[in-house]
Amino acid sequence: MSSFDIAQIPSQKSRIAVVTGANAGLGYETALALAQKDLTVLMACRDLEKGARARDQILQQVPGAELEVMHLDLSSMSSVRAFSGSFLKKYDRLDLLINNAGVMLAPFTLTEDGFELHLATNYLGHFLLTGLLLEVLLTTPGSRVVSLSSMAHKFGKIKFGDLHSQRGYAPFGAYCQSKLACLLFSYELQRRLELAGATTLSTAAHPGLSMTDVVRHYPKWMMKFAPLVVPIFTHSPKEAAEPTLLAALGGEVRGGEYFGPAGWMEMKGRGTKVDSTSLSKDPEVARRLWAVSEELTGVRYW
Repeated sequence: MSSFDIAQIPSQKSRIAVVTGANAGLGYETALALAQKDLTVLMACRDLEKGARARDQILQQVPGAELEVMHLDLSSMSSVRAFSGSFLKKYDRLDLLINNAGVMLAPFTLTEDGFELHLATNYLGHFLLTGLLLEVLLTTPGSRVVSLSSMAHKFGKIKFGDLHSQRGYAPFGAYCQSKLACLLFSYELQRRLELAGATTLSTAAHPGLSMTDVVRHYPKWMMKFAPLVVPIFTHSPKEAAEPTLLAALGGEVRGGEYFGPAGWMEMKGRGTKVDSTSLSKDPEVARRLWAVSEELTGVRYW
């Protein structure tokens, strides 16, 4: 695959993108880059006030950008349904669905639906969102779904007997499970799209290491070492968003591919195609997770 350069991507005018968690970090940088390429960007944010500030910041850099801030709390299945309904009333196409928003290392929390917070926000909310928007994706030529995973998927395990960590909770374990689920979903979605004869592509990406708002739950002792390790092992949110943009806009991208940084241990560097664990590619685990996800969210894809 040739080197990806966002500057070489032509105008994407008339195309529409939804970016979840677009008010900060990777989501903000992704929304900004898409706006610079003339897409209409729907900034799906839990906090509308922060979303409005992010929109204004993008407009300062891209005057005339087509941006709309919409409320979406991915931890709430009713919020996901409300967002999807509002979107479908106004738009009849969707070129890019960037499933970016997430939480990391949060204290144990059960959502209003009874779901563990990491699983709900990072995975189940996006599973439902994609399902509700699938029809408009399928009727939009060249559409793509980009699911954000993490290097942490390598440590993940799908605990089918205790998906919501009620028998024992470890923040890192819950995060790893949710990011493995995102990758299993991305691969399984591509398999199902191909079986259906659809042209929509399902891709995935991870940002490597970057100090974004998602680190707010890091232990205090860990943050004390941040000034020492950040320059060595991490890169800026703008750089960390490149794998997502490659997955969304790259001309040589194929469905079922996974992108991340090209540097040492995929911590930072230019976006490139990367590999994932054998567990993340296991079709039996993916089918089982898919069935459970449809049951929990109440959405049916086909």
